[in-house]
Amino acid sequence: MNLTDQLKDQMKDAMRAKDKVRLGTIRMALAAIKQIEVDTRETLNDEQAIAVLTKMVKQRRDSIAQYEAASRPELAAAEAEEIQVIETFLPKQLTEEEVATIIDETIAEVGAATMADMGKVMGALKSKVQGRADLGAIGTLIRAKLK
Repeated sequence: MNLTDQLKDQMKDAMRAKDKVRLGTIRMALAAIKQIEVDTRETLNDEQAIAVLTKMVKQRRDSIAQYEAASRPELAAAEAEEIQVIETFLPKQLTEEEVATIIDETIAEVGAATMADMGKVMGALKSKVQGRADLGAIGTLIRAKLK
């Protein structure tokens, strides 16, 4: 069963359970996926759908930071609940040790030695960690290793 079908099944379960937060979040995710499918006129595969969900989580984390800066904890809490729902559909997150190992392997694969090779490393890493780690944090780790 692909990710979109899982989302649809979980949406039905949320309707039956009358879980408004989960239902609304799943509907937003399905709408975002559908919008991209309409725009590109292609059906998204699981990897592309995971990219959409990862982007949604990143947007919500940015919103939480802004709401907390504006002293709006109730809005930040609502965004945090949405993140929890979306993350149930994403692959298991990598630990820091796993990320460090993948970075080291990728640097060795592409033969990176300086910051000029940062793009090569990020390009090779993106498919390996998509949806399982924050690419922004990974970029910082790569910069530290490529000095």
